[in-house]
Order: sequence, then C-alpha cells, then structure tokens
Amino acid sequence: MTALVGPTGAGKSTLVNLLPAFYEATGGAITIDGQGIDATSLDSLRKNISVVSQEPFLFNGTVGENIAYGNLDADDEKIAEAAQAANCFDFISELTEGFGTRVGERGVRLSVGEKQRISIARALLKASPILILDEATASVDTATERLIQQALERLMVGRTTFVIAHRLSTIRKADQILVLKHGRITERGTHDELVGQKGLYARLARIQNTTFIEESFEKLEPAN
Repeated sequence: MTALVGPTGAGKSTLVNLLPAFYEATGGAITIDGQGIDATSLDSLRKNISVVSQEPFLFNGTVGENIAYGNLDADDEKIAEAAQAANCFDFISELTEGFGTRVGERGVRLSVGEKQRISIARALLKASPILILDEATASVDTATERLIQQALERLMVGRTTFVIAHRLSTIRKADQILVLKHGRITERGTHDELVGQKGLYARLARIQNTTFIEESFEKLEPAN
C-alpha cells in the first residue's frame, strides 16, 4: 500500500491517473512487474486496475447492474457476496425493489455513502490486482466512513494499492508514503521514517487532533 499526501494541487490525482493511462506520460516510463504499460493493450491494462474515487459514477440502471459492471459474467450470488463485503447489502435489501431498484442518473436516488459502497462492491467483483483509492472516504459522516473503511480494508487484501490519503489513520497503515508538492515527490518513507526526517510530513504529524490531511497541509504551507 502506497499513500500519496500533499496540499491541494500537488499532483496526487494526476499521478495515479497515469497508471491506467487516463493521461499519457510525456517522459519516463510506467512499468508493472517490469513491463511498460505502453507495451500492453489499453483493454488489458484497465482490466487489471480498479478505481474507487471520491465521486463514484453510477449508471442509470439498477443497483445490481451497477455492481455487475465490475464483472459482466457474475451471477446474482456473486453480486450479493460483493454487496455483503462492501457493507451495502443491508441498505440494498431495504430498497423498494432490492437489487432491481433503479438508482437514477449518476445514482441520484442514493446517498453519497451508499453510492460509494456500491462502487466498492463493483471493485470487489472485478477483483483486479491493482487498486486506486482516490479519497474514497471523503464527504461522508463518521458512521458511514466506518462502514466504507471496513469495506475498503477487505478490498485491499492481496492487492497493490495506491491511496490518495484523506485521513491520518489511513496513512499510518501504508507500507510507503509519498509526500508531493508542486508536482514532485519531496519525501518518501513509512510514517515513522518520515516523522524522523523532520520535514513537511513530520510537521503535519505534530498537529494535534488533525482530521483532514489536505487542510493540515494548507495550514503548513506558509511556513515553507
């Protein structure tokens, strides 16, 4: 698990969007297990990467169809299992038509937290080896965040994960933390290593009762 942190506009989303070739790199190389992504087909590349973003996209179809988009060959049992693992089975069961309930354009009939958990269920069903989480717990209340975080922890098992971190609790668990500023990686290491370096990350870690990481970086910016 690699966590990306830094102030707004540092390049965190741009960096992870290079991996599935949403943007084309203008220099250097991006490799997966030593193979350049430009040497594989776009279809193959994106089949092996799942993305859960801050603003999940749902189609104007049913709940079941939106989950199944992760694997169009999945049967109802597999879809239900993914919903269970994503902590969304209970609220789906309470909907008027359950998995057959239409969500509306961009999921307008569901709350932000409900849409997020459906997008996680979709990623679980897809079962890609590489996972990108782009501030996936932002914009939800504490109780919903807990449910989403539990689902994400199940999703990350056995996968290479890139996380644009939203909260300090997530960062501490990362195998590697990259601190970005003005489009460049300025610090790299584990939480303990970065605290010991006494750089920007260490200053952030000293702020007590910090919740949102980007807000904290913005507070630190004038001192740099």
